[in-house]
Amino acid sequence: MTVASNDMSTPPDADQLNEETIESKTIYSGKILGLRRDTVKIPDGKVAIREIVEHGGAVGIVAFTDEGKIILVKQFRKATNRDLIEIPAGTLEKGEEPIHCASRELEEETGYVASTIKPVLSFYLAPGYSTELMHIFFANDLRKTRQRLEDDEALELIEVDLDEAISMVKRNDIEDAKTITSLLAAKFLFQHNLDSA
Repeated sequence: MTVASNDMSTPPDADQLNEETIESKTIYSGKILGLRRDTVKIPDGKVAIREIVEHGGAVGIVAFTDEGKIILVKQFRKATNRDLIEIPAGTLEKGEEPIHCASRELEEETGYVASTIKPVLSFYLAPGYSTELMHIFFANDLRKTRQRLEDDEALELIEVDLDEAISMVKRNDIEDAKTITSLLAAKFLFQHNLDSA
């Protein structure tokens, strides 16, 4: 029996995977996102259509109180037609640095200002169809100010310890991808960042 080799040690040449854009057409341009339709030539020469959601990027914040609790927000999300529990998060304004956005969004949504805020990781939320890049930060040394919610925002604050937050993920009480990723990072990958902050 012959077993096909699947050696992933050498990455493929970028030119072997690259898709050449033949035409790009804007379908919709809104307040926080756009939609374009790209016609591309794939590596084997065939032509394909890609529908791309254009998004300027966003931030999420894992914020720890002095008591070691994580601040989560519960809010209604129309796309899912239900309440979701999430880390505080928001969309980058044009030209805004992610760390400044994280500080701003933390105070706006939770009413806390962080003396210490550190970048942890960045990831694409849905690269199959969206350009949105999410930047995650850890925040602590919090000082209470006041919430500054947008006119169309309504949310409830929830404070839980990290282990309980992980249990909420396991129970499927938390279903939001950025929140799951960020909490697992806090628990399993970057615990030393919290200890040294």
